[in-house]
Amino acid sequence: MKVWVDDVLLDADDAAVSVFDHGITVGDGVFETAKVVDGVAFALTRHLDRLQQSSAGLGLAIDRARVRDGVSAVIDANSPLPLARLRITVTGGHAPLGSDRADATPSLIVAVAPTTPWPAYADVITVPWTRNERAATAGLKTTSYADNVVALARAHEAGAQEAIFPNNRGELCEGTGTNIFIGLDGALVTPPLSSGCLPGVTRALLVEWLADIVERPTPMASLAQASEAFLASSTRDVQPIRMVDGVPLPATPGPLTQHAATVFAERAAANPDP
Repeated sequence: MKVWVDDVLLDADDAAVSVFDHGITVGDGVFETAKVVDGVAFALTRHLDRLQQSSAGLGLAIDRARVRDGVSAVIDANSPLPLARLRITVTGGHAPLGSDRADATPSLIVAVAPTTPWPAYADVITVPWTRNERAATAGLKTTSYADNVVALARAHEAGAQEAIFPNNRGELCEGTGTNIFIGLDGALVTPPLSSGCLPGVTRALLVEWLADIVERPTPMASLAQASEAFLASSTRDVQPIRMVDGVPLPATPGPLTQHAATVFAERAAANPDP
């Protein structure tokens, strides 16, 4: 595989960043993951919008044209790519050991890897750890993913595929790499961005394309009471949830989930950069 590191296309085995890169030493970085279908990165403009917002939130500057050049180079160099995961990473670059950041140019890494479709459904567990909706990085897609690593490992130990976090107010928030939608009293409900969840690209498209989605704070206990539910992310689109903490939901997929999946598939197929 070929990867892009600071404007240079390299074999993956030859690619490297400094051991003093702030992304390695303190997790000072942001990233985006996009789905590539038949050599085209889906919703790339929206991903670049979010990358720019996350970068600005950390005080990092990015050049969108430079990022697009890297994306194009990596996709072209690794074609054909019928289905793949594209990863764009921006870090603080070379810096002193510690939290202080130097004035180095941020590092830019673009990589891609073939992938396979997600399973038809997912089992999830809830975890006792919380998202901090008041954190300095709330709503930013940073590379500081240790909480997600621990929670996802807990899910796998329980035979599940995803872990769902509450926020500090005890409200439903998000998964380790997903947004969540639940069916309550005939309506499709998702946590608002004020819950501390990431502003997912797939989440945003679903909210735009399905006018009846309700964004509101919801107690964590509502997940177990849902008639149906699904996960949404850039690589899985809409994935129904089958069980929560080992208890089956009434419908997998339910009618709200099926409708969301159908609308998303049709709209995404009609425009690869909505």
